[in-house]
Amino acid sequence: MAKTPAAEVVAGERRVRVTSPDRIVYEATERTPAVTKLMVAEYVVTVGDALMRALGERPTALERWPSGWREGMRLATGPTDREGDGFYQKRAPKGAPDYVQTVEVAFPSGRRAQEICPTEIAVPTWCAQMGTLTFHPWPVRRADVDRPDELRIDLDPQPGTTFADVVRVAGVARELLEELGIRAFVKTSGNRGVHVYVRVRPAWTFEELRHAAIGFGRALERRDPGVTTAWWKEERGERIFVDFNQNNRDRTIASAYSLRPRPGAPVSTPLTWAELAELDDPRELNLSTVPKLLADRGDPWAEMDDVAHSLDPLLELWETLPGGELNFPPDYPKMPGEPPRVQPSKKRADHWDEAGHRIE
Repeated sequence: MAKTPAAEVVAGERRVRVTSPDRIVYEATERTPAVTKLMVAEYVVTVGDALMRALGERPTALERWPSGWREGMRLATGPTDREGDGFYQKRAPKGAPDYVQTVEVAFPSGRRAQEICPTEIAVPTWCAQMGTLTFHPWPVRRADVDRPDELRIDLDPQPGTTFADVVRVAGVARELLEELGIRAFVKTSGNRGVHVYVRVRPAWTFEELRHAAIGFGRALERRDPGVTTAWWKEERGERIFVDFNQNNRDRTIASAYSLRPRPGAPVSTPLTWAELAELDDPRELNLSTVPKLLADRGDPWAEMDDVAHSLDPLLELWETLPGGELNFPPDYPKMPGEPPRVQPSKKRADHWDEAGHRIE
């Protein structure tokens, strides 16, 4: 069988070559057609202005699925995992075009790397040619990669909860933020969750950003009993988890307008608060429907940069609400004040000192 010749996609002022343009990236479902590699690249260009508002000038990790995505495929858990069908690319690939710019970032381990920093729509289009479906930007811009300018409140539905539950909690989160004088923006995760974003001044550290998220999560718990900040899954119950650790250094979530590796090519889609309240099924927001929605009513996040808020009201919640420090992700070094890194059901009090260190 003859190989399909490469196609070209016009991305801004450049032409990006797309090899194997007819490769099936997403299989057809009952509600959506099959999606080819060329269609993914064209989608990136179509939503280009809005996508670049989410990615522009930000260090960005790539979630790559070079052979496309199918049910049952898995994402590699780390650089030594050779069995994954998809993987995260945190370092800029060798051989990238000269217009693909990078910025140096530091990981929690202390290692440093050059990460892709999109500056024009041709960059994510080329990333799509390389099999990227989901973009994972840091909450910083390259002018200062150590001072975040976004607070990201990841509302993660636990087993036994519904999308309606997470929509309700998102509405409560908006009310609480408004009472604190903070304007919030919302998007679907592309799966069952919801992400609430707040633009903040780049004047605080990642540690302070995380504490602001914990403080807000605790206030949200007090307002809605269907919310939890419990790090250990066995303690969360059938509640919506506020994943505060997504605000750590080198922790990212899918960008606005990113595709997700799920059936039907769903999109992590910015919505107005009214649109979210009326949404029953986030699968309706996919590669086939989002471009028209964006063209018809514009980008609900277009005004996000108009006001940058202070973290002080949220840090006051961190200081005043009881609870203290919470666990960090397992790949982080032991952090000051952190509780023991052991499942509560497996913890024996006589094995730990008051500072949370294991007694040998």
